[in-house]
Amino acid sequence: MSDFAISNARLFDGTRFLSGHSVLVTDGKIDAIVADNDLPTGIKTIDGSGQSLAPGLIDVQVNGGGGVLLNDEPDIETIKTMVAAHRRFGTTSMLPTLITDSRDKMEAAIAAVQDALDNGVAGVVGIHLEGPYLNLKRRGVHSADQIRPMETDAIELVSRLRNGCTLLTLAPELLDKGVIAKLVARDVRVCAGHTAGTYDDIMSAIDEGMQGFTHLFNAMSPLTHREPGVVGAALSDDRTWCGLIADGFHVHPAVIKTAVSAKAKGKMMLVTDAMPTVGAADKRFKLGDEEIIAIDGRCALADGTLAGSDLDMISAVRNCMEMAEIGLDEALRMASLYPAEFLGLGHVLGRLAPGYQADMILFDDQFNVTRSWIKGVQEIYA
Repeated sequence: MSDFAISNARLFDGTRFLSGHSVLVTDGKIDAIVADNDLPTGIKTIDGSGQSLAPGLIDVQVNGGGGVLLNDEPDIETIKTMVAAHRRFGTTSMLPTLITDSRDKMEAAIAAVQDALDNGVAGVVGIHLEGPYLNLKRRGVHSADQIRPMETDAIELVSRLRNGCTLLTLAPELLDKGVIAKLVARDVRVCAGHTAGTYDDIMSAIDEGMQGFTHLFNAMSPLTHREPGVVGAALSDDRTWCGLIADGFHVHPAVIKTAVSAKAKGKMMLVTDAMPTVGAADKRFKLGDEEIIAIDGRCALADGTLAGSDLDMISAVRNCMEMAEIGLDEALRMASLYPAEFLGLGHVLGRLAPGYQADMILFDDQFNVTRSWIKGVQEIYA
């Protein structure tokens, strides 16, 4: 007998929308998708009220939320606050992300995520280390004082997480040949970001096993007609995934639409690059000594330099539809199925199908998340 069922919802199973069907959940996993008239007698049933039911959203780049930043206090309590803030907006799996910082902060962040994994903090599936092995020419708001070459023991450090996913953003052009292959051999997912690399630099990195690109178009060499740059490599190579910040500030809606069309199907994923302002009343915070303010959804320094985002995942889905004319089905896949596959978790996350983890969201026509489930455990928001 199933623990519960969800019926009377517009069900998106990760591939297509189904009407007149219900989801059955047992022991935190999807048991079955059945026609409404085939629901078992007597099963506890949650009424979806005609709203959309979809796989939970997966964000591989979350710097902060709920008023906290991982860099400030890299511990389990900070991670719990971030998870709670983003879950309200549909994120049921995330990689807490450390922006370029000291060796001590890197070690503390890895230990904090390990603590969260060991203690079963719902929604944490690994860590994203964005830096410090970046190119100063494309540093953005990353601290110039903390950007540095890879230490002799860097591979050991960044592969220290015992379980869960580790994502490392770096500038491939600054590495010795073979380093990326060694990282990949230690189960580290490598993305290019904050890089001034050439097309040839990036293709060499991909040949070594680099899997993706962090916040496509931002902090990387652009696509031009004679030098394709990092962006050209990202869009033309079918082996890699691209993260895209769909807030209308980092990437113009027309470019979002063009990039999604150009990239191989299934390889463009939504990320937030979220800062502490998401889910918080206070729209000011500090990154190091720099004050950052979120105004009308745009996070920036006083001089206008973009500094992360005030974006949440369900808003990114909505923006893809409204700004870039991308269908809801594809926007949801970009926020769930594709990042699950990028992380190597496509066999357990990103779909509503038998055997998959019961991570789900219910949202209305205005993209308000009204309920979420992680491993079948429900939270109600409206």
